[in-house]
Amino acid sequence: EPEDVVKVTGLVEKPSAEDAPSNLAVIGRYVLDPVVFQILQRTGPGRGNEIQLTDALQVLAEGTGEGFGVHAVVFRGKRYDTGDKLSYLKAVIELASAREDLGPELRPWLKDFAASI
Repeated sequence: EPEDVVKVTGLVEKPSAEDAPSNLAVIGRYVLDPVVFQILQRTGPGRGNEIQLTDALQVLAEGTGEGFGVHAVVFRGKRYDTGDKLSYLKAVIELASAREDLGPELRPWLKDFAASI
């Protein structure tokens, strides 16, 4: 396997930092075999009393045969957690600041705003 592709052997839905089994995170982009739908139909509620895709991916990772197995591409870019309010705001500001159509007006405004508070 290439260096940036890893075989997934286990997944944990939103572990605490001290319970995390690695420094890797799932960032929500998947190419899945249709067998995942059969697994989801048999998957009971997990964390948050919701059916978690993570639980189905764990079954795929542990299983063998057609459609089973999970591999991941290690992403080395910047990641934004848009499920966290502060991280979402930082992402919007950073990405808007970098845009050619918004950045030239937004960046000076941000400087003035930050200086005024």
